[in-house]
Amino acid sequence: MRAGISSWTYPWSIGMAGFPSPRRPFRLSDLLTRASLLRVGVVQIADNLPLDSLDPAELNDARDQALELGLSIEVGTRGVEPEGLLRYLEIAKILKAGLVRTLISCPGRRLSLDEAEPLLRQVLPHFADSKIVLGLENYEAYTCMDLANLVRRLGSDYVGICLDTVNSLGALELPEHVIETLAPHTVNLHIKDFVIDRVPSKMGFTVRGAQAGCGMLDVPSVLKQMPEEDLSVILEQWPPLDSSMDDAVALEQEWAARGVEYLRACGCS
Repeated sequence: MRAGISSWTYPWSIGMAGFPSPRRPFRLSDLLTRASLLRVGVVQIADNLPLDSLDPAELNDARDQALELGLSIEVGTRGVEPEGLLRYLEIAKILKAGLVRTLISCPGRRLSLDEAEPLLRQVLPHFADSKIVLGLENYEAYTCMDLANLVRRLGSDYVGICLDTVNSLGALELPEHVIETLAPHTVNLHIKDFVIDRVPSKMGFTVRGAQAGCGMLDVPSVLKQMPEEDLSVILEQWPPLDSSMDDAVALEQEWAARGVEYLRACGCS
């Protein structure tokens, strides 16, 4: 399995809407450089660093930088509207990416899976012709079983699940259930560790991010259940903003370095 990082490995370094900006926000070239420094082979560029805002020259520069650094790129967006997915398919071709990851709903429009299915059927022949895989990420809007059934109905080698190990907690689905249900359809894995704590009053719990290998996620067990040896394993993080933005940026960079080493210790290359 191939270890990689994502734009969601560095959410504070890139910048989060509604929060103070980092001193020097990460650009795409910074993310690629960081991947090289961490000696990972895969970079997933997701919706918090949108690629459709770049012009063709900038995309070509990113492709050339990735090739020079020996990096494979995966791209990410939100939504299943055919126009948007086909736009990202073209971006994937420019960047020589083999995967486009998306979430079914996007801000302002929440689709049922029955509504999403015909939209996906419109674009899947184009993905198949290009030999680029479409990965549907699980999150709290849909149950894992419903997502697995959707992939089975679509019946294409060019659509599968981008399995996130924490997102489905919001639907009261624990990682063990998520992995058992979605592993057979997984084309990309997000390792995101977490802890659950009682609030100080003892009347309730909080879910928060943790450095990979230091939380409640059984990462070795997750990796053993994955269907392919060549799967990309992307480190994502929910680092806290406890004090200053500078501290949050430093913490997520520390977590990233240690998290990548942990993935290597678990057998990822």
